[in-house]
Amino acid sequence: MSRRRSPLRDRAAFGELPPDLYVVPGPWPRLGRPVKHDVESWRVVDDWPARVPVTDAEIDVFEAWFGDLFDELFGPSR
Repeated sequence: MSRRRSPLRDRAAFGELPPDLYVVPGPWPRLGRPVKHDVESWRVVDDWPARVPVTDAEIDVFEAWFGDLFDELFGPSR
């Protein structure tokens, strides 16, 4: 008695891929408010103060993380 081969097995034997193997995803839903595409109406406001206060703790953090880079850019500290 011979066994009947499945169509999927025949396709795999010849190197054919099933037609539903790849599913093309649709566009992702946009979250949040819609984008304003009219660039002409955009306005940039520079409302930062001329001098921004920085604490010693903030300077210590930057020196701990970026000290090597600062030494490379500005020279070693005195």
